[in-house]
Amino acid sequence: MGIITEEVKKILDGAAIERAIISKPSAKSSEYKKIDIQGKAGSFQIAKYTQKQVFHENVKIQELPERIEQLISELGFRQMSIWTAQHEHIFLLSKKGELSVKKRALKEDEHVQSNTQEHNRQKNYIISEGQQVAPLVDMGVFTKDGKVVKSMYDKFRQINRFLEILDDEIDSAGTNQLNVIDFGCGKSYLTFVVYYYLTEIKGIKANIIGLDLKADVIKKCNQAAAQYGYDNLHFELGDINGYKAPFDVDMVITLHACDTATDYALYNAVCWNAKMIFSVPCCQHELNKKISTDDLSILTRYGIIKERFAALATDAIRGNLLEYAGYKTQLLEFIDFAHTPKNILIRAIRRGATPKSTSEKALREVDNLMKEFNTDQTLYNLLVKEKE
Repeated sequence: MGIITEEVKKILDGAAIERAIISKPSAKSSEYKKIDIQGKAGSFQIAKYTQKQVFHENVKIQELPERIEQLISELGFRQMSIWTAQHEHIFLLSKKGELSVKKRALKEDEHVQSNTQEHNRQKNYIISEGQQVAPLVDMGVFTKDGKVVKSMYDKFRQINRFLEILDDEIDSAGTNQLNVIDFGCGKSYLTFVVYYYLTEIKGIKANIIGLDLKADVIKKCNQAAAQYGYDNLHFELGDINGYKAPFDVDMVITLHACDTATDYALYNAVCWNAKMIFSVPCCQHELNKKISTDDLSILTRYGIIKERFAALATDAIRGNLLEYAGYKTQLLEFIDFAHTPKNILIRAIRRGATPKSTSEKALREVDNLMKEFNTDQTLYNLLVKEKE
């Protein structure tokens, strides 16, 4: 009998286990990212999460301790939390295989949670409750003692979702230094959170420049960066179009740059040969004003349908044009559609080499769409027409 099996049996002898989360795989290449275990009427359901899938199995109560030890040792995890009604038991496994177990009494306000709050409390977020993140306190997401403000859980989840999307590529890149441009940063504290994530969580030497058109916003952001001690985070007044970066750019972030401002940001990123692009478009008005079609007029007849189709078509064009320009591109859900229909994030990663057939197909699909709807598009004009 292994030591983890013994410890889990001790917990079961004293109380009913309500839930367990196994996390922190020891290798970045691990197939399984986390394991979620929940009690289900006399048994337990085990959910094993990969990057894109989840696999389930059921075990009896008496089988649970040994099965947990098998999962941790065979799949290579280094942390587990087990919750009973009154306590959280935290298992930490060192690189040398040494186990430490801590027991924490749950506070009274942790005992009764809504389903959403319970999920948020137990999910293994990149930035979790209890971390001292000054920008999130000033933003009103955290209290001064690191607790998530109940009314800000959606914002808390949104921030972590963005970091999760970054995290996949940061781990794959395996770099210890990044130069980052954040276009249209505004007064949002997400730029500060990204700096915190890169430097404090990932241990990367990050140089970040936030760019915006509002002088008062730039002044306040630079004051805040100085206050937080973020020495390599700076904000500058300037236009996205034609901005000259002071360093070789590794990553470009553009969040809610309005309409064609997103296209200029993407164009600059391509021209700089940026390794990573993360863009959340906003206010895609350009195609909505231009598109017309005879054969597919059903998509342009109704105002709301035309608006949403034009927005989706815009981002599909952008995705394909980035493929054409040599990037592996994904369009991901950033925010749940229940909160906003503007919920697409474009993630583009520079390829080592792009097959000619891939570039040609991507561009041909864009040409076909624009021909059908009698339109053009800003990023297309910048990347393709200017080269003709």
